[in-house]
Amino acid sequence: MIFSADERERYARHILLKEIGGAGQQRLKGARVALVGVGGLGAPAALYLAAAGVGALILIDDDIVSLSNLQRQILYRTNDVGAAKTACAAGALGALNPHVDITPHAERLTDANAKRLLAGATLVLDGSDSFETRFAVNAACHAGGIPLISGAVGRWEGQVATFKSGLTKGAALQSPCYRCLVPEAPPDAEPCAATGIVGALTGVIGSLMALEAIKDITGAGDSLAGRLFIYDGLRGESRTITLAPDPACPVCGAA
Repeated sequence: MIFSADERERYARHILLKEIGGAGQQRLKGARVALVGVGGLGAPAALYLAAAGVGALILIDDDIVSLSNLQRQILYRTNDVGAAKTACAAGALGALNPHVDITPHAERLTDANAKRLLAGATLVLDGSDSFETRFAVNAACHAGGIPLISGAVGRWEGQVATFKSGLTKGAALQSPCYRCLVPEAPPDAEPCAATGIVGALTGVIGSLMALEAIKDITGAGDSLAGRLFIYDGLRGESRTITLAPDPACPVCGAA
């Protein structure tokens, strides 16, 4: 891939990094990343992926911008209230980096449409707001052999993990999938509209999701595959735990 003069200057700080360099920046330009949900987590993740020079972004969300979103969903402005998030996000990301190809899908990902919506994706970021959607994303990524970076937040705490079960099907060392971590939807799960959430936390976790995506695409550093990063914003503490595949997992247990 040939970079224009604008791109060379735009990505200069990446190219200077020995872990990325010109070759890594080319891999970013050749990547096609799908973001399921462009809300609290997807908004900062999308901004950093567009700024990083990811060649194509697929935005999947059926929601519209509401005034209560603006406390944390930093892609949007007051004038966007009432408009489709994917359309507003596409405009903002295109203004940030015109070299990125952006495909908006104003619909909710389900088991029925997941294969179509994620077609051609080399990596998926899931920051959706329902376990039904998360389970559908996980199943599609496992079936399609697509790496999945999952983020979640609640009140003052957040977590990020990378799942590559679809790439290890049949291997002696199987990688866990999201359903190994969350077999069923917790019965007491509540949306942030009921529990509250500190806005800046979504920026921390969404940025970490973007960072893991950049690392995965360029091959830099150590992946969070098989690990769960947990951040406590109230205490200013973090920890990482190891995830094991579940032999009884309904998605990857028989892989």
